Amino acid sequence: MNIVGISACTSGIAHTYIAREKLIKAGQEFGHKVRIETQGTIGIENELTATEIQEADLVIIAADIKVSGKERFKGKRIIEVSTHIAIKAPKQLYKKIEAELNKNQ
Repeated sequence: MNIVGISACTSGIAHTYIAREKLIKAGQEFGHKVRIETQGTIGIENELTATEIQEADLVIIAADIKVSGKERFKGKRIIEVSTHIAIKAPKQLYKKIEAELNKNQ
């Protein structure tokens, strides 16, 4: 799958970036292409392009706060979880997502 997403935490520091790395690494282990935008204390980094969003099969939002720009994902399947889930159980998250998608096919 082609997956895009956003990570953001309340302080905008550690959990934002750790969640991003964990989602990318676990997704790649499952054979997915993953690109995650961060919304941290220094603003938006790795901003997703319109093309990346358009080509995405799925959007993961790992956030503990309200993220900006969610309207960009209109019409996309969106999975929202806390940064805690993304950090502590990213592989289980992907397994659950894949199971749900396979069930709906």
